[in-house]
Amino acid sequence: MSLSLRLALRELRGGLAGLRILAVCLVLGVAALAGVGSLASAINAGLAERGQDLLGGDVAVRLSGRFATADELATIRATGTVNEVVKLRGMAANASGGDAVLAEVKAVDDRWPLYGRVVIDGAAHIIPGTAAAQPALADKLNLKPGDRITLGQVSLRYLGPLVEEADRAADGFGFGPGLVIHRADLERAGLLGLGSLFTVDYRIKLPPGTSIEFARTRLEAAVKTGGGRVRDRSNGAPGTRNFVTQLGQFLTLVGLTALVVAGVGVAGGVSAYMGARTRTIATLKVLGADSATIRAVYLWQLALVSAGAVLIGLLIGAITPAAVGQFAADSLPVPPAPGPQWGALALAATYGSLVALAFALWPLGQGAAMPAARLLRSLTERRARPGLGTIATIAAAIILVLALTIIEAEQKLFVMGFLAGAIGLILLLWALAALVKWAATRAPRPGGTLARLALANLHRPGAPTRNLIVALGLGLTLFATLASIEGTLAAQINRTIPTRAPSFFVLDIPNDAKDRFATRVAATAPGAQTVIVPSLRGPVTAVNGVPAEKINAPEAWILRGDRGLSYAADLPASNSIVQGKWWPRDYAGPPLVSIDEDAARVLGLKIGDTITLSVLGVEITATIASTRKIDWQSLGFNFAILFAPGTLEAAPHGWMATVQVPTSAEPALQRAITREFPTASSIRVKDVIGQVQTLLGQLSAAIRAAASVTVAAGIAVLVGTIAAGARARTYDAVLLKLLGATRGQVVRATLAEYGAIAVIVAGLALVLGSAAGWFVITQVFNLEWTPDWPRVVITVVVGAIATIFLGLVGNWQALSARPAAVLRQL
Repeated sequence: MSLSLRLALRELRGGLAGLRILAVCLVLGVAALAGVGSLASAINAGLAERGQDLLGGDVAVRLSGRFATADELATIRATGTVNEVVKLRGMAANASGGDAVLAEVKAVDDRWPLYGRVVIDGAAHIIPGTAAAQPALADKLNLKPGDRITLGQVSLRYLGPLVEEADRAADGFGFGPGLVIHRADLERAGLLGLGSLFTVDYRIKLPPGTSIEFARTRLEAAVKTGGGRVRDRSNGAPGTRNFVTQLGQFLTLVGLTALVVAGVGVAGGVSAYMGARTRTIATLKVLGADSATIRAVYLWQLALVSAGAVLIGLLIGAITPAAVGQFAADSLPVPPAPGPQWGALALAATYGSLVALAFALWPLGQGAAMPAARLLRSLTERRARPGLGTIATIAAAIILVLALTIIEAEQKLFVMGFLAGAIGLILLLWALAALVKWAATRAPRPGGTLARLALANLHRPGAPTRNLIVALGLGLTLFATLASIEGTLAAQINRTIPTRAPSFFVLDIPNDAKDRFATRVAATAPGAQTVIVPSLRGPVTAVNGVPAEKINAPEAWILRGDRGLSYAADLPASNSIVQGKWWPRDYAGPPLVSIDEDAARVLGLKIGDTITLSVLGVEITATIASTRKIDWQSLGFNFAILFAPGTLEAAPHGWMATVQVPTSAEPALQRAITREFPTASSIRVKDVIGQVQTLLGQLSAAIRAAASVTVAAGIAVLVGTIAAGARARTYDAVLLKLLGATRGQVVRATLAEYGAIAVIVAGLALVLGSAAGWFVITQVFNLEWTPDWPRVVITVVVGAIATIFLGLVGNWQALSARPAAVLRQL
């Protein structure tokens, strides 16, 4: 064992009192990263493990608005055992009475499910003439086993609630709870009218020994021209996987921010520890130890303590998926995979080690480089700057953290922007802290002694001002940002949107019933405002002749899945032309489209380029005539892709409508629509807003939980900073008492000092958090800036009060020191 390691272990026998702050900060940061990463990884692993169950097969073909042709069906059946599932929306009602409720209908055949389990309470399986519902739908309709359910034009016997449904997570977001019926009852229900919106999944169980890649290639060739999409069991629920991955990525960035804040605490903790060891270091140097040996001794100590802290953080992160799965199972798409997520844990350990190295080396280098004589005068001596080698190592560690974050990111541009903003915020806080210290040195001296002392403490050597403003400012700014965003979103949903929103969205109006629908609405609710537009769906299959699957553009949401399509002679009221021109009302020429400006920008499209879409299996290539800015807040029917007249009118399609009526007229109108148009689906906007509020609440809770770690790390920084200046603070208090000051006067001076820091931190957090919230709301969400100022102010005020309280508690021992006892230690 080397001499430096032996000395390090001997000194550690005396305890870890001086390194507790280092350990706490690392545990917080690593636990946040390991927990978020492990949970996201465990959910994705669960999705992968249950890929067959979620997909319902080894391979699946999805068609939109149509069934497979004879040739396509022959290829599908030749690939393996086939199960057909049709998904659409319908209005379900209890036949014994009550209003109809929108349901996400899944029509299955006798082979469902090919994989996984379906458990119906009180029944074995779905047979013709029966139905099973998710518990939420059963509660809404007050259903009991044996009751009759009316769906469209058919009456079905209710079997019981769906206790387990293997492929439920793959169904994605729905406007209503699920209802499962038999495939044979779908035509009898009359829900498949001309132009109805539905999807068909052909799920295939491959024979043993059949290659997934071979099956995919064969099926893609068969359905490519018809706009079919092929998926396999490796990604059974792509929408859920994308959501989990993106949320996990964002929370990881928040956790990394917490780790950086913890790094400031690491620096403070190491500085305090090295300050308490000045006499020991000076003695070793007098006995002949050089700076390299001293550096090695304390580097060993820091490495051992850091390794233990990282391991504790990893342990907390490793058990996080199981804990969340136990207490929040209903909020998760699938149960997290059991066992440690080694990749996420290794990444968190790497981040923790690099951050600890980057922030610990500076104070370590300062202590090791000072001569023995200066160390004995450390309270009055300025610390030496570390050598170039130490500075280069710190820079390399920081660069590695940034590079690793970007490499691991799915959306690299977003992550780079987040990192740039975080670094910019840290630099801004650092500069503002320096400005505060500069201003304190030049401010007029107050008349009172205690006020002068409090002002001097802001800029004296070793003052905690800079560290506290950076660390606590970062944490409180993040919380203030979240508070301003949440308040604005709540205001938009609760006040602005309901006043502008229609009462209903009505989907799947039959093509030949458009005029009759308008007449019924006018007769049932005179004065109703009704807008009816044509409705089709289809995926983008090529851009400028390049197949969509070969385009590498992760942000191009318009290429994922089916898109809502329509045609219009006039420019919609909520749209404005950005580039190009709108076509004449009587246009009759080659296919033209107008596309959302954001989608065009992501794909690099310009006027005159072409885009190919599959509509009911027919590929249509159209020229881009214009790009539009769409006001998505209008809550009308807005389409990212609009066709000019003359292209889609002949295609089988239905209609959609928005209807605005007084609240008192809503029940009667919904009953009339359901009774006269059983194939149409009416969606109450209030129900959709409620679902959005629930989803936003869950997201906010997850983000606040991660952000809380940042604030906790900031508190640890406060404690570490107090510990780093404990010796100087003790001597200050003793000298003041010797000069006649009472303990109460010293306490008031300390309160004034930390009160000034709290006001500065809270003010900065309020300004910077509000600015960040304004940017997100107005530039990202394109919403009106209407923050809930009481919520934001309370957030920063609570942070300021906590700063004052912790500052006083942390310094209480120094303030209570007896002069005689301290002077005897000199």
